[in-house]
Formats: sequence, C-alpha cells, structure tokens
Amino acid sequence: MSKTAVVLLGTGTPNAEPDRMGSALAVVVGDNVYLVDFGPGVVRRAAGAQRAGIEALRMENLTTAFLTHLHSDHTAGYADLIMTPWVLGRAQPLSVYGPPGLVNMTEHILAAYEMDRDMRVCGLEPTTGAGYGAAANEIGPGVCFQDNHVTVEAFEVDHGKGWMALGYQFTTSDRRIVISGDTAPMDSAAQLWKGCDVLVHEVYSKKGYDMREPHWQRYHAAMHTSTAQLAQIADRVRPNLLVLTHLLLWGSTEEELVSEIREHYDGEVVCGEDLGVY
Repeated sequence: MSKTAVVLLGTGTPNAEPDRMGSALAVVVGDNVYLVDFGPGVVRRAAGAQRAGIEALRMENLTTAFLTHLHSDHTAGYADLIMTPWVLGRAQPLSVYGPPGLVNMTEHILAAYEMDRDMRVCGLEPTTGAGYGAAANEIGPGVCFQDNHVTVEAFEVDHGKGWMALGYQFTTSDRRIVISGDTAPMDSAAQLWKGCDVLVHEVYSKKGYDMREPHWQRYHAAMHTSTAQLAQIADRVRPNLLVLTHLLLWGSTEEELVSEIREHYDGEVVCGEDLGVY
C-alpha cells in the first residue's frame, strides 16, 4: 500500500442501505488520519477498518475532519464522532473544517450532549474532559489546512443554491487525491483535478435514473452527476484511479454502474465499497 491511502468508510446516500453507511472516508498518511464527511456509521466503520488492519484508524486518532456540506447523510454521525472517540481515549477535541453553517451545527450538538458530558466527567466513569468537544472552523475555497503530512485545498462545487458545498484536494509526498463531494458536473473540474492520482467522485446510474419519477429526475439532474457525465469528466482529468462513491443505483447493479462508465471512459475505475482501501 502507498504511504497515502483512501479508506472508504461510507459509500451510501440518504437511502437506508444496510451494506453502505452514510458518506464518509479517511485519507490516511502513515499513522495520520484525515476524515472527509461523517455520515451515519462513521465511527463503527472506522473501528471496522482498524480491525481489518488499518491501525491508523483507531479511535484516539480521529482528531481531524473536513465536511463537504450540511446534508444529513454527510453529518448525521457528527455527534458520534465527537463523543465516542473521546470516551474511548481521544486526548484532544475534534478539529473540523467545513462550509458556513458548521459552527451553528457544532454548537447545537454540544448543547444537546451537555448532560452526557457532565455525567461522564463528574460521575464514576473514569473519563476526563481533555478530549471532549469539537473546534469548528468555517472555510471557503483555497488552502484550508496544512501540516507536516498533507496540504488540503477546498474548492466550491455545484450542489444547490442557498449554501456553500465543497470538495477537497489532498496533496501528500506521494499522492494527490481529489474528493468531489456531492456535485453536479463542473466545467472547471478538468483544470482543477487534471492528472490526480485518485479521483473519488459521486455518481448516479443512468439506467436507474430513467426509471425515476420526473420530479426526482429534475432534482438529481440539477444536484448530482450521471455515469455518462462522470465518464466525460474522467476522460478530461485522466486520474490514475477513479473511485465511485455516494452510489445512487435505484435498482441498477454495481456492475452495471461501472459498465455505464466504461462505455465512455477507458481508464481504471472501481465501484467503491465500505471499508475499501484505494
């Protein structure tokens, strides 16, 4: 495995699919972990990845996260990410970076769990307050984080009006990883992402889309990216590996999804799976 790896923790959508948790992944650089999104199941999937051999994803290492946007399938695991790693030994508060609205969400979650915190710290449970909480940092496009292992650049994507939605580029010593977040196709993608090592991109099945009701078709066409559209993007970007996530299948199969991409794109592409390592 490369020094830098992408570990998919959740490849699902708002649909309650038991085999796919809500949107979440980890960029792992050696022993350092950087989460992107925290949909339902993120903490349990991290524990599963550790059990599968990705030791970096132990609870005390879940200290830094980036949010693409405020939809519930990307944020419903936020309270779990704040609380559970702390209870299990995290020594510092969670640091979170994301679009406007993140601070408000964080403050309300911390208020909701105030009694839980007090009981754990002040009762018989041997838990200290040191690793409790979350420091929320609202960001916009541009370099938003840098340490000795990674530089993270945010870019704005097209996922509805009235709020900001972001994607992220992670640059390490050995790889450049682009994570689209939820987005409709963007003309700027080829220039921003060209030649990256890994492109993790959302997608919906054209076959499944054709069976949807017209009002849902209007929504998905405006907010998301079809297989044919993603194939065109990938053909211009030419990533070393295209990883499909946030899979909207609507009765189509994973094999059919990949086949739809390959009709228009001859590069390496895989259908992402929860706990997949790329």
